[in-house]
Amino acid sequence: MHRGLTGTYLASIAGGHACQAFMPAPLPPSPPLIFDDRLQASINQALLALGRLDAISALLPDARLFLYSYVRKEAVMSSQIEGTQSSLSDLMLFEMDAQPGVPMDDVQEVSCYVKALDLGVRRLREGLPLSRRLLCEVHEALMTSGRGVQRSPGQFRRNQVWIGGHRADEAQFVPPPPAALDDCFGALERFLNDVDATTAPVIKAALAHVQFETIHPFMDGNGRLGRLLIPLVLVEAGVLSEPLLYLSAFFKRHRQTYYDLLQQVRTHGDWEAWLLFFVDAITATATEAVDTARLLTALHAQDKARLATIGRLSGSALQVLDALYARPVANIPAITRATGITPATVGKALDVLQNQFGIVEELTGNRRNRVFAYRAYIALLNRDEAEQEVPTAPAATLSGVFGS
Repeated sequence: MHRGLTGTYLASIAGGHACQAFMPAPLPPSPPLIFDDRLQASINQALLALGRLDAISALLPDARLFLYSYVRKEAVMSSQIEGTQSSLSDLMLFEMDAQPGVPMDDVQEVSCYVKALDLGVRRLREGLPLSRRLLCEVHEALMTSGRGVQRSPGQFRRNQVWIGGHRADEAQFVPPPPAALDDCFGALERFLNDVDATTAPVIKAALAHVQFETIHPFMDGNGRLGRLLIPLVLVEAGVLSEPLLYLSAFFKRHRQTYYDLLQQVRTHGDWEAWLLFFVDAITATATEAVDTARLLTALHAQDKARLATIGRLSGSALQVLDALYARPVANIPAITRATGITPATVGKALDVLQNQFGIVEELTGNRRNRVFAYRAYIALLNRDEAEQEVPTAPAATLSGVFGS
């Protein structure tokens, strides 16, 4: 439905140039949303997919192991949209104090995304509502290190910014001026907390994401925080018991459509077109996550069965495999800590896993300080990407890792 402009323009100055800043109207939309048969059917499919996704928490032997890797995949995807080059393996190398193969700022930004999501979920579970306070705390965690540390972490911007274009008067979009941020965000906060009217959680997540991106309250990190807002809304509402829905990969694959629909909401009021895209993203992403969880569980069981045939070393090799299932990129000291078996035995088990079964691959090419990856596990996590990830590590010959 085309409602026309969903806000008003205010005269502003940015970079010394006069421009027209956009002030979005409060949510929910007016006139109200129209749920035709196609949109309602798509919403129903999304809800079914979310139900199956939430069931993972109960069906997997240990949902935390899947959550560990899946959250990190989302961190990589969301940060890549903003231009970082870090891969999943780079992040895991960084987290175990090994040297990633990309600039440190890139992998630090991705690591901060993981910490920010953890903080947001923890604060919700402590009883803090979705609010300016919570999102400022999450933003501060998001921007703690890397390039964001100089971009006012946890504080609303004090300058007029613009998106696209060399100058503000040539911009594709100019968000509200700093003086209007309190009013804009206050209205969004009321919507998030169902003040005046209750909104279904999936619809709330869809509308709130657009509104947050339109308000653009921070100097940097708005895209990443806007994407984090989606699982936070669904966790707070109890739709998901764990933050397992991450739409960044879908948004990245359909980037131009995503940006076009955001702007179409602002200029034409076509919330329904955005909603259709959003719920289709939920269905595709949730279905993919369920399939990935099943495949990872099957992979682990299959590899455990293979290791049962090797005799005396079988018990140790199984423990090492379990450790790699929990942390699919690891070194010998990390696996030793996780299993309690000696470094020498871990080394022998890893040699068997690599040379006899091809289950793991050593990434560095070094004789000492070796790093191992559970290659099929990471390949499954990355199976939806157009380009397969090749882990990077210093002084490594990696052309054969995870395929070519």
